[in-house]
Amino acid sequence: MHRDEPNRRREVAVGAALAAGRLLRQHYGRPQQVEYKGEIDPVTALDRQAETLIVTHIHAAYPDHAILAEEGGGTPGAADHRWLVDPIDGTTNYAHGYPVFGVSLAYERAGTIVLGVVYDPLREELFLAEAGGGATLNGRPLHVSTTHTLARGLLSTGFPYDRSLYPASLRRWETLLWQAQAVRRGGSAALDLCYVAAGRADGYWEQPVQPWDVAAGLLLVTEAGGQATSFAGGPPDVYSGALVASNGRIHAELLAALAAADGDAAPPLSLGDTPNP
Repeated sequence: MHRDEPNRRREVAVGAALAAGRLLRQHYGRPQQVEYKGEIDPVTALDRQAETLIVTHIHAAYPDHAILAEEGGGTPGAADHRWLVDPIDGTTNYAHGYPVFGVSLAYERAGTIVLGVVYDPLREELFLAEAGGGATLNGRPLHVSTTHTLARGLLSTGFPYDRSLYPASLRRWETLLWQAQAVRRGGSAALDLCYVAAGRADGYWEQPVQPWDVAAGLLLVTEAGGQATSFAGGPPDVYSGALVASNGRIHAELLAALAAADGDAAPPLSLGDTPNP
């Protein structure tokens, strides 16, 4: 690999993310053409337009690279070079005009994520991580939080589009509501992970989750000094459908709480109970 190749790859990824972000920002808040891939899983015309823009941008520089993209606009290519693309992570939010969504791109070299970019076009926040090179937000170094206990932790998660999977998700949610300081559900896994990397949140978990949702964010967390694993505590795998990430200090507690939730259903809340906000 030429010594300038990482710089070129970074420029391609950042350029594609910014271009897609400009497109999304231009059309944000307008009525959207929405279709459904499942009962509650939407896709907009802007998802497809942004994906096409990103894929075209990448292929102009790397015509032989494989691209795995959420809306199916990717292409097969060299097995050792794969891009994972989510043109709008937070499509439901975008379609409703709810201002939490981002563009997520990751580059995988021979099975290892080595570059991740997440762009929030409304806040103009560009999160960038390179393997061994740290993580940044608009060029400033990122560091995870120093929160030491789950009881003081702000956590984030997401819920599946498949409602048959709600029981397990709700057990985990309820368990963590009682054990953490607070839990948030923003609607964008990529931004959830960026916020852990930036120290705005202390931990994140989600199952199921797609590889294009978490590939860039996982690298951001680890390069910012955090930890990412499977639910069982093993090495993270973006293709496994599950991920736990944190500042590292609360990771063992977070894993233990999730294990407890999966082992036994927590007692239901009564109307008079007031869990964490």
